[in-house]
Formats: sequence, C-alpha cells, structure tokens
Amino acid sequence: MSFIVKLCTSSNFSLKNTLMCGQCFRWQEIEDGVFCGVVNDKSARIWQTRENIFLEELKNCNLDFWSSYFALNRDYEFLETALKKIPVLKLAYKFSPGIRILKQDPWETLISFIISQNNNIKRIKGLIDKLCRLAGTPIDDEVYAFPSAEQLANLTLEDLKKVGVGFRARYILSAANRVLTGRLELGKLGTKSSDFAKAALMKIDGVGPKIAACVLLYGFGRYNVAPVDVWIRRGLLKYFPNGWPREFEGFEGIAQQYLYNYLRKNYEPG
Repeated sequence: MSFIVKLCTSSNFSLKNTLMCGQCFRWQEIEDGVFCGVVNDKSARIWQTRENIFLEELKNCNLDFWSSYFALNRDYEFLETALKKIPVLKLAYKFSPGIRILKQDPWETLISFIISQNNNIKRIKGLIDKLCRLAGTPIDDEVYAFPSAEQLANLTLEDLKKVGVGFRARYILSAANRVLTGRLELGKLGTKSSDFAKAALMKIDGVGPKIAACVLLYGFGRYNVAPVDVWIRRGLLKYFPNGWPREFEGFEGIAQQYLYNYLRKNYEPG
C-alpha cells in the first residue's frame, strides 16, 4: 500500500533543479519531472505539476520528515532577490531557478561525498546504489536503505573494492570505524561550531576541507559553509576574488549551489 499527498505548492521550488544539481545521489528521474528515490529508510516517488508537488511513499507518509528534508519552512524569497542583484548569480538563478538545499542524513552525506572524489555524478550514483545493495537493509523489492556505520565496518577492503569504489574503500572504512568506536560523534557535531565540526570530520582518512564542508552544508544545514571544488574555485577567482558578496553573509552555501550548477554546465575557458 502507498500514500499520495500534496507536499507543497510549486512556488519558488523546482524539484528537478533541486534533485539534479549535484547535492544528492539517490534520486533518479524515471520520466520527465517524475523522480523515485530513497531517503533514510523511506522509498518515495515525487513529481511536480504547474501548481503543486506531490509525493507517493510506500507504507506511510510523514509530512514533517519530508518538509524538513526539502527545507519547506525556509524562506527563499529574500535569497532569490539577493541573487538577482549580482550579475553572475542572476544568470545562475535564471539558468536553474528554485534550488533548495536539502537536509540530508549526515552519515549518508559523509560517505556519499567520500565516494564523489574524482568522480562524475552518474558514476557516483551507480557506486552508491551498488554499496546499498551490498550492505544496506532491504526496504522493498530491489530497494535498500543506506548502510549504517556498523554495516559498512563489517565489510573488508576487498568487499568495497568489488563494488568499484577503488582507493576510496580505505576512506569509507576509516569513517565507519571512527563513528562506530565513538571517536567521531557525528550526531553531536550539529551542536558544535562549524570550525570544530570541520576539524573533527577531517580526522577521517581522505576527508579534506571540501568534503567536510559538504557534510556541514548538506547534512547539518550550515548555510554559511560553502564547499570549494574546482568549479567554485574558478568562479571565485573570476567573479568574487575578494570572497562572497556581503549580501550572502550566512548563506554562502546557497549561493555556492547556484553558482556550481551554473558553472559546471556552462563552463567557458578564460
């Protein structure tokens, strides 16, 4: 049995731009504007019409959970106004309006972005799917939850390398063992400063400033943290050599997401 609910209106929210902008990896577009995915232990199908966004979930539907996940209580209107005042960010917004920063599970975010190193989005999704099938708890037919730290710690380097994660296998086990033994209290990082949390995450083998920043932004909702990869580094050097515009103080992570999505799809050398 499944449940279908109206999640929200379509105002200031693009489902496709949000799910396809590189911040998450377990959603697939199965037909134009229709996505299926897994979040924690929930399997869902979601689609957008001209006026509304609808969600179909197996077994039950927790609207509070999905409202938090899609940041529906966050006012994005003033951010969109700020974006439109800055030429390159105005272009970025026009290219992919309605992006929201999802509130993802910190553990899944950590492992997903470890896997993302030196990878493209299509391959990242494939590797994560294989990892979930290997070690995740079944939710429904051919649908698996993301593996817990304990489930991953029970694997060997050889198990992980058979999935195809390559050199990242050691980093995945490092993260799983640190969380499982309590050396990294991931759940408590949400109450710590961004600098403290970033330093704690970077004690994991293979986790540098960029991955740590991704965990803080996408897993803990630290909108003031802006991950810097090759695309953002180019963008900052070209458009904001003195740092992010003052209008985005405290929300640099959201500006980063718009700029990242725009630059990686519209890159022009020089």
